[in-house]
Amino acid sequence: MHEMNTAMPIGIDDFAEARRKYYLVDKTAVISQLVQHPAQVTLFTRPRRFGKTMLMSMLRYFLDIEGAEEHRRLFDGLAVSRDAATMQLQGSRPVLFLTLKGWKYPSWERMQSGVQRQLSKIFRQYSYLMDGDMTPWDKEDFLTLVRCQADIDLCQDALAFLLRLLEEHYGKKPVLLLDEYDVPIQTAWTHHYYDEAISFFREFLSGALKSNDNLDFAVLTGVLRIAKESIFSDLNNLKVDSLVHVQYPEAFGFTSDEVAQMAADLGKTDKLAELRDWYDGYRLKGQEIYNPWSVLNYFDRDCQPEPYWVNTSGNAILQGMLQHASEETLQAMQGVLQGHSITALLREGVIYSEIYANRNALYTMLLTTGYLTCAQSERTDLGTRAQLGIPNREILALFRWEVLERYQLDNLPTDVQELLQALLQGDVATVQRGLGEYLAVLTSMFDVAMGKESFYHGFVLGLTAILVPQYEVQSNRESGYGRYDIAVFPKQAGKPGLVLEFKTAETEDELPTKAQEALQQIVARDYTATFRARDVQMVYHYGIAFCGKKVQVAIAREE
Repeated sequence: MHEMNTAMPIGIDDFAEARRKYYLVDKTAVISQLVQHPAQVTLFTRPRRFGKTMLMSMLRYFLDIEGAEEHRRLFDGLAVSRDAATMQLQGSRPVLFLTLKGWKYPSWERMQSGVQRQLSKIFRQYSYLMDGDMTPWDKEDFLTLVRCQADIDLCQDALAFLLRLLEEHYGKKPVLLLDEYDVPIQTAWTHHYYDEAISFFREFLSGALKSNDNLDFAVLTGVLRIAKESIFSDLNNLKVDSLVHVQYPEAFGFTSDEVAQMAADLGKTDKLAELRDWYDGYRLKGQEIYNPWSVLNYFDRDCQPEPYWVNTSGNAILQGMLQHASEETLQAMQGVLQGHSITALLREGVIYSEIYANRNALYTMLLTTGYLTCAQSERTDLGTRAQLGIPNREILALFRWEVLERYQLDNLPTDVQELLQALLQGDVATVQRGLGEYLAVLTSMFDVAMGKESFYHGFVLGLTAILVPQYEVQSNRESGYGRYDIAVFPKQAGKPGLVLEFKTAETEDELPTKAQEALQQIVARDYTATFRARDVQMVYHYGIAFCGKKVQVAIAREE
């Protein structure tokens, strides 16, 4: 009997290598769905590390006319091999497989030279095409691309050019597999040359995808669906499969049945509850989907539950959200961290300029990138309205980690954990010193309006997110005869609670008076009523006054 490979394919994106050397979760059934009646262009958007490149590699080995006989053996015994009609299509097409995963450059100038080098590598792989009946003009363009001498116009046309050459060589229309199509656009947004990049890639992709008689069909993958108006201009034959509108729920990620089978094969069925707690939680068209990267790492690391996704690059979207978040957004995210949901009108088709200005655009992006999951949704006249929440313990840890990283500044004497511990212990001197240190640095780092109480409120609210889930943090809630600014409720009996009230002062001399006013307001309006109702025995009152980068903290203790 053939011995099962039990090594986990960590970081292996090549289907043939994974099939021969590693434990393989069989995803080949999706091939039948994709190739029997393909859309002209299918775009899959899924979070990073969800198996997009592996699926594209699998399609390449299945369809490619080059090496067809050898590749056929890779599918022996897998689900697709039992579909005779689909197997008739194996090895029947020329395939152009291209990944833009590495197309990350810090400036438009570097992007242009990088594109020249990337295209040179691709065209060198197809140098055999020059042995055919290529016209002198095509040979000249081909060699120009190989030599990294192509101007911007030829680079824009390169993808359509290569598809035409493939059809002319094989006498069959090729299939285009384009992986991680949106990486250069995300990079351009981060490095502030978005307009130039959009202009180039719109032409680069449209020439290959729009009304191209040399193309059989195309499959694209990415994390985000960039707005049609931005990059897929006038492309009317685009079929999108996303976390918002799912048509192939089992194509990416691991289903609960697949995880159960893996655990049984590895003799780890006792770990299923832990796996579900940490890595499940994505709901796609009735299917429970696990984060595949984390499941593989979990089994590879002798079943140690950790937030493995944290350590794979690409949290810039979440980092940007925290940097630009309004107080209202921070409050919503605090609720999500504590198990509540966010209601959002989902807006697919990212226009980057709207991400931080429009909460619905932001929440949709957090859904499509895997930071949130859709608990339930309904179609309305305005679009899809959804209830969004944290999918699992790993993502909860990721949110807390990114918040911690935001405030974990190496050049400060008081670190964030020391500051929070001081808050919980009533150490007013450390709280005042720590808040002052953070204000001195953060108010210079972040583009905020100084002097507004909402900024200071958001700043402290962000800090307290790190206390979740051991504590429940609430903001601007009614209690007694008013609304407190921030309250921190312990989940463990015997631990103290916190109520924080903020004031702003016109001058530094007013700071002590304003801090005392905040303390008096806590008592006068009985903000600790909710604590008594929850049987919290001890509550620290904090009156905190701000003036620019200066802070004054007053404290009282209620037992």
